[in-house]
Amino acid sequence: MVRPIAVFPSPTPELAQTLDLGGYKWTAVENELDSVRSEPEEGWFGAIIVIDDEIKDAWAICRSLRRRDANIPVILLVRGHLLDELNMRDELYDDFCLDPFHPRELEARLRHLLTLPTHEVRPEIVEQGTLTLNIETYEASIAGRPLDLTYMEYELLRFLASSPGKVFTREVLLNRVWGYEYYGGARTVDVHVRRLRSKLGEENANLIQTVRSVGYKFGTARWN
Repeated sequence: MVRPIAVFPSPTPELAQTLDLGGYKWTAVENELDSVRSEPEEGWFGAIIVIDDEIKDAWAICRSLRRRDANIPVILLVRGHLLDELNMRDELYDDFCLDPFHPRELEARLRHLLTLPTHEVRPEIVEQGTLTLNIETYEASIAGRPLDLTYMEYELLRFLASSPGKVFTREVLLNRVWGYEYYGGARTVDVHVRRLRSKLGEENANLIQTVRSVGYKFGTARWN
């Protein structure tokens, strides 16, 4: 049985024709709830999400797809004036194409995404003491206790934990974790560090150590 691609919102005639000529089965979804309700038992083959007037619904569907199956290939069709909407949302999609799109470009991107190997591999894990980070599922736990982290909190913790003992300035962290050159406003890092320490708990707060007048590093907690 050929699994369908979820398409949000209802496709334009050009998109429908491109999918039909490519031999893809597809189903239009109206919103997040509909994407769940319409999902086949075997799961979606992939998803095409248009980032246009219904931006909130589009991102809600992307988040819902990622929660249910992080391996569903998601491609976005984005109007040029909305490219900034992609900032800091890399985890919600796999590829994007400018809209209006050229059929050959979209076909090539679909072929690439939907023919990637699907064999199971062991998830990449970062372990430091009792701290465990699953890179694929964005899950974090400490001593078996799940941590309720935001995406940026998780990314900051992952980055630091991947280079234990190495000191990073706030500017480097902003560039490497937030993904863009950032001038001023280093308090963003301080705020996220403070929240992370609170969620790690008093006995593990020392995992993120302050290096005075420099920045932060991943250190050693008082393991029990």
